[in-house]
Amino acid sequence: MDELTVHRFSGHDGTELAYRELGQGRPLILIHGYFSTATVNWVRYGHAAALAAAGHRVIMPDLRGHGDSAKPHDAAAWPPDVLADDGFALLAHLGLDPAGAGYDLGGYSLGGRTTVRMMVRGARPGRAVVAGMGLAGIVSANEHSDHFRRVLTNLGNHPPRSPEWMAQAFLKTVGGDPTALLGVLDTFVDTTPAELAAIEVPTLVLLGSDDDDNGSGEALARALPHGQYVSVPGNHMNAVTKPDLGAAIVEFLSATSVAGDTGC
Repeated sequence: MDELTVHRFSGHDGTELAYRELGQGRPLILIHGYFSTATVNWVRYGHAAALAAAGHRVIMPDLRGHGDSAKPHDAAAWPPDVLADDGFALLAHLGLDPAGAGYDLGGYSLGGRTTVRMMVRGARPGRAVVAGMGLAGIVSANEHSDHFRRVLTNLGNHPPRSPEWMAQAFLKTVGGDPTALLGVLDTFVDTTPAELAAIEVPTLVLLGSDDDDNGSGEALARALPHGQYVSVPGNHMNAVTKPDLGAAIVEFLSATSVAGDTGC
């Protein structure tokens, strides 16, 4: 299942980006987290298969700097909000109207924040999923940037079992490019409470019960006019490895109907 076909599209500036897809039905775009890949977050632990079985066409991009997408080292490739720009480029490539509600959109951690940034900038999916992300990680997007800069600029020098060492170990397993991943940090943009209050999309906020990396999921759900909070087992690193996460997304999409829904 890890070996899904890699498709290509051009980011907003022509950067070559990759995506995978599984299933047929209503399009569901799922965006992975920082350091990770579409395969690791969505395919490997069965979430994409569960969603496909429920009637969704699951479309999973690799963010620029990650996975099979280009990993530019030029600072010009990393303007603020470029990940959201690339999300809109993917919608255009797929022939989906960003404001047309004919698709669903979600992500984990950085992917969840990117989902919010897209909605702030005019994307209107029928439903949204913001997983692995709380309110603090949305309104203060650079809160943990210094941590990741320490990880990426001192590789091989972190104390064993420290948070930096754990992040370094994960980076090694996915073959991450430290220079490109430093560029990703320059793209983060804060979202104001007023901007969150203007998002009218039904949104599932989904967080591991032991995940406090990015603030309160309950607070984020309250900040959204149509937010719904659900807790699943795990912390920030391992909640995505458990079937509960995919099952919660399936349940939310099944229970929340939208006009034009031809899925589940």
